[in-house]
Amino acid sequence: MKSKNKQQQRERRKAHIRKNVRGTSSKPRIFVFKSNKYFYAGLADDDKNIVLKSFMCKRKSDDIIAMAKKFAKEAVKSDSLVFDRSGYKYHGLIKTFADELRKQKVNI
Repeated sequence: MKSKNKQQQRERRKAHIRKNVRGTSSKPRIFVFKSNKYFYAGLADDDKNIVLKSFMCKRKSDDIIAMAKKFAKEAVKSDSLVFDRSGYKYHGLIKTFADELRKQKVNI
């Protein structure tokens, strides 16, 4: 059995998530991405293959909470959303972002 690095493990988890998670015009998909310096989040409509809105901030909890509040104002326009954690484990910054969206009354 080959050992896999973190990137390969994340890509494998991402493939398993994306085969079930799909965004539509009425129920967009929230996606996230983490780089070494920044945290990205956006709303996507997979039926039309477009990104509706995207946001970026520094990779700090306080900045992510502030970004989630701005993001919630855009996301509230939809009745419900689908959360795509992009293969990342649900803890740390991903959990902070999702919890703040829920506090802002975003239905994910």
